[in-house]
Amino acid sequence: MSITTDQAARLHQLRRPTFAELYLPKLVTVWREGYDGADFRADVFAGLTVAIVALPLSMAIAIASGVTPDRGLYTAVVGGFIASLLGGSRFQIGGPAGAFIVLVAATAERHGVDGVILATMMAGLFLIAAGLLRVGTYIKFIPYPVTVGFTAGIAVIIFASQLRDLSGITLAGKEPSEFVPKLAALAGGLDTVNPSAVAVAIVSIAIIAGLRRWRPSWPGILIAVVFAAVASAVLSLPVETIGSRFGGIPRELPSPALPAFSLEKAKAVLPDAIAFALLAAIESLLSAVVADGMTGRRHRSNCELV
Repeated sequence: MSITTDQAARLHQLRRPTFAELYLPKLVTVWREGYDGADFRADVFAGLTVAIVALPLSMAIAIASGVTPDRGLYTAVVGGFIASLLGGSRFQIGGPAGAFIVLVAATAERHGVDGVILATMMAGLFLIAAGLLRVGTYIKFIPYPVTVGFTAGIAVIIFASQLRDLSGITLAGKEPSEFVPKLAALAGGLDTVNPSAVAVAIVSIAIIAGLRRWRPSWPGILIAVVFAAVASAVLSLPVETIGSRFGGIPRELPSPALPAFSLEKAKAVLPDAIAFALLAAIESLLSAVVADGMTGRRHRSNCELV
């Protein structure tokens, strides 16, 4: 008995997927499906676009997370390369995610940078286990309002964390990490607002918003960074720079090193590791779903987790 192509496709979707189809990295999948010069040129421009955006964004996210900007560059390079190479979605490129600012900042404050690295490694193990157990299949059932509310809440917290640097406020003590005490401390320092810092911030925001509206294909974030930096230097504006605040950016990657490990430390960062794993899974898989909707393809959710 013969069957049509549509019937064969439906039978293929109904059958139990093989291990290779669930966990095979997209690099091998792309190679099997075919890859030509046009695909390579498109990927080069896509990768260049993401790299240009990720350069200032990775440093900004690192600073907002309470660590030095070089940490953002390291993770953007290494993490972005590995995630893009081995992920489960053919059309996703790994890059810095602003939603992690709140979690990383809180973990760094409580446990230090070593605690952040340990929690990240533990989260990676949790994600591998979740992928092997095929938990990624169920992420799609998370209600959309939950995702929107979660993202909006994080956006508010991130915005509050940037008010001090945006306005150049000087505080006598350490800036509180909690939302309400932070706003109260910033309100008490309004008399120290730096007009130059406010002007640079407004111009940068205007450039990014304007280019996103009228020239969406242009790298608005990079253009804003370059323009604001040149204007600050030419006009000798009294604002902080990466060099004056952090001592510049290293010119080479650091030597790999494992964080200090103990059972007590692992227990202490366990809640943070679980939060990292959950947020990473949600962010990555929901982005893959969006990519599927734009391309008509279907990502491998469990491979993406692993």
